[in-house]
Amino acid sequence: MLVSNTGRFRDRNPDISAAGKLWPMGGTAKGCLEPPPSRVRTPKIVKKYINTTRPDAGVTRVFYGKAGDEFLTRAAEMRHGLSTKPSLTAGQLANPWPKTLFQHRLLDKREGLYSSHQKAPLGRTHDQTPNIPSWFYPESTTCGVKTLKDYTATEIVNPPKSWRKVKEEDLVGKDLYKLSHSDYDVGESYDRKYDWSQIPKTSMFGVETPHFVDGRNVRKTLKWLHDVESEKATKIVSKRVDDFRERTQPQLAMVHDPIKDTLNVGPDHTFGTLVKPDEYGAGDLIHCRAPNDYLRGRDRERGIVAAIRQHLKKANYHNFDSLLDAFRHYDRDRAGVITIAQLREVCAQFSLPIEPELMELLFNYCDVNRDGVIDYEEFANFLNWKDKMPSGLNTARKGSLEGAVEEGELSPESTPKILMKQIDHAIGQHRTSNSIYGSVNLGTKGFRAYGIPTVRSDLPAPLIKRVSDRKNYGDESNAYGLVNPSIYSNHGVHEKDFFEARPKAEIAYIFKSIGVDMDEKTFDDLWEQASSRHPQGRVSVESFRSLLDEARVAQMHAEEQHAMRESSRDLVVPLYS
Repeated sequence: MLVSNTGRFRDRNPDISAAGKLWPMGGTAKGCLEPPPSRVRTPKIVKKYINTTRPDAGVTRVFYGKAGDEFLTRAAEMRHGLSTKPSLTAGQLANPWPKTLFQHRLLDKREGLYSSHQKAPLGRTHDQTPNIPSWFYPESTTCGVKTLKDYTATEIVNPPKSWRKVKEEDLVGKDLYKLSHSDYDVGESYDRKYDWSQIPKTSMFGVETPHFVDGRNVRKTLKWLHDVESEKATKIVSKRVDDFRERTQPQLAMVHDPIKDTLNVGPDHTFGTLVKPDEYGAGDLIHCRAPNDYLRGRDRERGIVAAIRQHLKKANYHNFDSLLDAFRHYDRDRAGVITIAQLREVCAQFSLPIEPELMELLFNYCDVNRDGVIDYEEFANFLNWKDKMPSGLNTARKGSLEGAVEEGELSPESTPKILMKQIDHAIGQHRTSNSIYGSVNLGTKGFRAYGIPTVRSDLPAPLIKRVSDRKNYGDESNAYGLVNPSIYSNHGVHEKDFFEARPKAEIAYIFKSIGVDMDEKTFDDLWEQASSRHPQGRVSVESFRSLLDEARVAQMHAEEQHAMRESSRDLVVPLYS
């Protein structure tokens, strides 16, 4: 047991000593397995008794009575049989020592006496010059018959002829093949050498037989009468089998319950314990609502209020021009607020009968600040028709300037300018539990990144890319470019073509071809500016185009400034005249 494990585990039996040796920190396995050098050795007299019962590893068990017998020593060194001389090893046979050049020559001289070595030497053909006639010269004489070049395989498979000529050549001898091989075309009738001078050859005899091309009559003949009648007859199924299938097979829109017949409960019975739901829902937790503002369990209340609110919205939108006019209609006594009695009268006027309990519920829903009345802000937030009705603030401001606002009437100063549209307030300093994990760690933005990047911008892109080269050099198009290619790519012009350095004459030819009309002096000035922007004085199509756009923008700006000065001059002259 190591000292480092002290305190890490709970000792459930403190009265029992721990097994093993107690070693300090830094001990090794070798020191634990080997005994210390100061340990007392076992005497030889005691050792012979221990070897009888517990011998050491790799030691033969010897009875203590024969421990000192000299015959045991002789028997341990005794060997039986004959001593075999060592032979070649497997390594020498598989990989023998290399022979010297002299040994190779000596072996070739010995094997040269064999006829097989003379007729068929290893690695080359045998020498046939002794059997060749004197007038035959192997280096200059060619055997065989010379073959004349006739047609190539391409001319035989696809001859250089028109289809009419090929058709005419195919019809040559066609009648002979019909007579000898009965080589008739598809649908061609057999020629029996009849005399068709009186009756046309295409005429038909007999009455036309009614038939169907889809083969429905053939299908009827392939079915037995017994099978046809059995399909029309009513199928009889055993009730026991039908009940078994209904009980064991799942059915659509029904719960699969194989043992429902064995239960003595109703079909609407529910097993388990009824768990009381919480007073708040997931939306209340997400928006951090107070207990008084929980929306769970108030679905019926919210539904009725929404219906009444929608009805009043439509009435205000169709009967009034602005929210201020609608508020003045509700506020009969010009007090700047709406009471519950006034709201009940307006609902009755709009043919919207509401019970007293629902009216109190609607009024409490509108009265956000709980002061017992509805002001203009609460009225606008509750009865605004999708932000279509004007608020009427500008009209109220004009009336106040003209002195048309009476005393006690709603003034624009008391009218709020911003309407609240959201139900829940924004939660400040919102943090999730996932954002807390690892928040104390150091940022890895300045750390060195290891590995190979996906886009190899550190390597120059090859001019001709191999098929096996799967590296992305940054010059490939993305998914948007593949789905929606540009007009330049349709004509074979790629991005690198715009940034490639070109001579002055080629740049002038390109822009003249696309319809850019400029004199030679203007082109020289733009060329000098574009070449001065590059360290090596190179100009590409893109650099020249950007410089041309800047020149056009500067020209348009100058023309606009000139037009403004001319117009201001035309206005100033009549004033002084």
